Amino acid sequence: MSVCRPARTGRLPIDDGVEVFWEYVGDGTRPPVCLLNGLAMHTKAWYPFLPRLTPDYDVLLVDYPGQGESTSRDVPLSMPGLAGILHRLVDHLAIARLHIVGVSYGGFVALEFARLFQERLRTMTLSGVLLSEEQLFEMYEAISLRFYRAGPEAFELYTHYLYEKIFGEAFVAAIGRDQLEPMRERFYERYRHRVHSLVRLTEAQDPFFAALAANRPAYRAILTPTLVMPGLDDRVIAPAVQRKICGILPHTTWRPLAGSGHVAYLEQPDVFWPTLRRFIAEA
Repeated sequence: MSVCRPARTGRLPIDDGVEVFWEYVGDGTRPPVCLLNGLAMHTKAWYPFLPRLTPDYDVLLVDYPGQGESTSRDVPLSMPGLAGILHRLVDHLAIARLHIVGVSYGGFVALEFARLFQERLRTMTLSGVLLSEEQLFEMYEAISLRFYRAGPEAFELYTHYLYEKIFGEAFVAAIGRDQLEPMRERFYERYRHRVHSLVRLTEAQDPFFAALAANRPAYRAILTPTLVMPGLDDRVIAPAVQRKICGILPHTTWRPLAGSGHVAYLEQPDVFWPTLRRFIAEA
């Protein structure tokens, strides 16, 4: 499958000298779909999957502060702030409404965008995310932060731990561990000189979870049609935990993917992307 390239790119100025890098694929004549990065991603990571959408949709990509080509400063971040940046970008590009897809960390950004700006949404798709306080996830977050803060050697070790944890057995068996290693090395090289960005992005989750109870009525008021599509072998956020979202958001569709871990869009692309397209079309 050929790789698409963006028609437009830019840097959106944010407060205090921060610039957010964005890319837009398409000419503006088709409904836009925004693909929101996971924690370790950047816009270029989506390139191989763009042809699965572009026959019928434009695609918006964005690097959060600290990711990819966006400014990387050691300053606090917040989920509402990241959602606000996306809202400013949507305004900047004169997009009235869009479909939004949040995988892993991007799912938290998507949920905050829906809570604050649901009038700008057509649909929302979530994969590898939670909307409830969970002890095991808090432990996972805490150990990640300890690795980030423990220096270069510990961070390099952490990348091995992460790449063992996020994928399902079927995917690793299919591609082979030799192919997994270059992926891990690219992640390490991307962040080894700016681990502070991973710290700041991860810390932004704490006030998000602390405010869940207070924001629960606002989440229940999200009327956007939402697809929840977890991997059934996800060991970062168990499918049973992800399914709790369906008891909070009033208009959800549950479509778990067999044979996939935390990175369903990559591990099961021939199921994930057609399922997403059908959901968008039917919604």
